[in-house]
Amino acid sequence: MTQTEPQVSFLGTTALLFEAPGEMCLITQQRIWSLAREAQSWPEVGEAIPGMNNMLVSFADPPTNPTPLIMRLQDAWRAARPMPLQGRLVALDVIYGGDAGPHIGDVIAHTGLAIDDIVALHTAPDYPVYAIGSHPGYCYLGGMDRRIATPRRQVPVLRLPGGAVSIGGLQTGVSASDGPSGWNTIGSTSMVFFDATLSPPCLLQPGDVIRFRAERVIR
Repeated sequence: MTQTEPQVSFLGTTALLFEAPGEMCLITQQRIWSLAREAQSWPEVGEAIPGMNNMLVSFADPPTNPTPLIMRLQDAWRAARPMPLQGRLVALDVIYGGDAGPHIGDVIAHTGLAIDDIVALHTAPDYPVYAIGSHPGYCYLGGMDRRIATPRRQVPVLRLPGGAVSIGGLQTGVSASDGPSGWNTIGSTSMVFFDATLSPPCLLQPGDVIRFRAERVIR
């Protein structure tokens, strides 16, 4: 059965998670952005942080009765209209395959596509930045072609380098720093996504758009 109403769960006593109904898509995400902007102005809310198809709401003060806030969120969601964010277009030059993309063979095996087809499908869309999270500077992207969707790895990689361009399920993304990952790395870029000395420290924000360009394909 398709979920038609938002779901709310508690994260300890200091926050809750609001999950939008339905499949992940840009229109739903734009409603999440709209809801987050409104909820951020409420006195009972400390922060309203958009995620992928969801929103984390921290309490300004832990409420003794959270039901009024939950009902207010649900009412605001029903009234929320998509809020397009006019961001920047950022082009990323990517080296696909070889040492830069050690798991592209797994994507080839799963999809049955040749490497040139995978690169062509991966570089064709413009990818809207839905949310920032996971680790500083990391962008959750929408818009990947389903033909190159590949399940996450059964055994995660313990140290994926920053700049790794990967596919996990129906999504693609770029690691902003070194760290573990269960996604399939198909390439790499030299772009720096997080610098603590800058303001803001994150290169990209929700509403920005990433365009991947094939700098080189190693077969």
